[in-house]
Amino acid sequence: QVKLVETGGGLAQVGGSLRLSCTANTAPSLFTAYHMGWYRQAPDKERELVARTFYRDSTDYGDSVKGRFTISRDNSKSTVYLQMDGLKVEDTAVYYCHADMRPPAKIREEQVPQFGQWGQGIQVTVSS
Repeated sequence: QVKLVETGGGLAQVGGSLRLSCTANTAPSLFTAYHMGWYRQAPDKERELVARTFYRDSTDYGDSVKGRFTISRDNSKSTVYLQMDGLKVEDTAVYYCHADMRPPAKIREEQVPQFGQWGQGIQVTVSS
């Protein structure tokens, strides 16, 4: 099983930026086979999609982050990034990285994947 480690979280102010990174303990040649995503869970709320990137670079974004967040990946480093700009208080949550080898159509059937591997999560707090 692939292991995912998230870094880059912390405290930011409203309107500020943070960049999350998620690195997989797998060779770059294998990492390219994974569809990668970011999800988040705020206190007393369900986990939700933030962004995900599929093989051949197609991407999905949650409605609340469109135009503010950008997902990207560097396969040579087995890493996926989440650039978060224009942060809002409601972006406060634990952010989870996810890796999945299933076909994109299967992943898209689920708002939150039921299979694949998850990172341990990293806290992002946005203050006013």
